[in-house]
Amino acid sequence: MNRAANQRVTASITGTGSYLPEKVVTNVDLEKVVDTTDEWIRQRTGIRERHMARSDEATSDMAAVAAERALENAKVQPSEVDLIIVATITPDMVFPNTACFVQSKIGAKNAFCFGVEAACSGFLYALEIARQFIGNGSIKTALVIGAEKLSTVTDWEDRTTCVLFGDGAGAVVVQAGGHGKGLMDTVMGSDGTLTDLLKIPGGGSRYPASKETIEQRLHYMKMEGREVFKHAVRCMCDAGQKVLERCGLSVNDVACVIPHQANMRIIQAIAERLGAPLEKFHNNLERVGNMSAASVPVALDEAARLGKLKKGDIVLFIVFGGGFTWGAMVLEWEKQQ
Repeated sequence: MNRAANQRVTASITGTGSYLPEKVVTNVDLEKVVDTTDEWIRQRTGIRERHMARSDEATSDMAAVAAERALENAKVQPSEVDLIIVATITPDMVFPNTACFVQSKIGAKNAFCFGVEAACSGFLYALEIARQFIGNGSIKTALVIGAEKLSTVTDWEDRTTCVLFGDGAGAVVVQAGGHGKGLMDTVMGSDGTLTDLLKIPGGGSRYPASKETIEQRLHYMKMEGREVFKHAVRCMCDAGQKVLERCGLSVNDVACVIPHQANMRIIQAIAERLGAPLEKFHNNLERVGNMSAASVPVALDEAARLGKLKKGDIVLFIVFGGGFTWGAMVLEWEKQQ
């Protein structure tokens, strides 16, 4: 490692928080509105239920609760936050960015704010951005949030996709310093030739809202499930192996893997390819479904609060999402619950 790299400031996660809406929608509930069964959903996805936000509950509302819980966990005041990044594909509005709404709700008056849109990979991308700001000495404290209200972009007439998604938010406080290695390294990638595999066509500059786009249901998620599965497993495994190698580690050194919570079959395939026991993978997919950018931070907060992470543990994040985007990050856990 060169001298410049040695001079970089360590960035560590010092607090976690999450929020799940009160309303729970089970597979049995979905049987009443779409042609599916509880058994079909569980066998193909591993999902049993998911949470759904209220109609008056926006993405920033959920993000703000998760943020406040993370700040409390880190014993950090909102005024101490220098940067807020919100990763989401379901922003409150096209603009202002959702992070600005969160800033107002939590009173983080000294932060600068922006959003990241990398679909389900968004939280990891945002976390790496915060690591870079801290690493170069620009800031000391960042609030990184993944939040989604996917129920607003889910096609409840499409039995292949509506069973997959849920709402929620997760947040972490990232701070300069610490006694360990903190956020160690990240590998990220994208393949724009695969944009058609997972998308929401309507609502942007290509297909702005119109009578035709509404009639064609272009404002809902569209997914080529088989192709997504194939590319997701390959990309996540490649990224995970690469980032471990760059850190001089093997999968045997990893205490906990927190993957994007999309499909239990994907998680099982990744575990097999990485040569890691499934027991190392923390997943809450059965209870929350796929929450896109919120999946990893919600799972991380849950794992931390359940006492699954000990100081010094090596943790591996691996994600993928529409774009096609993917990534993996290695960190040394330092937070004492």
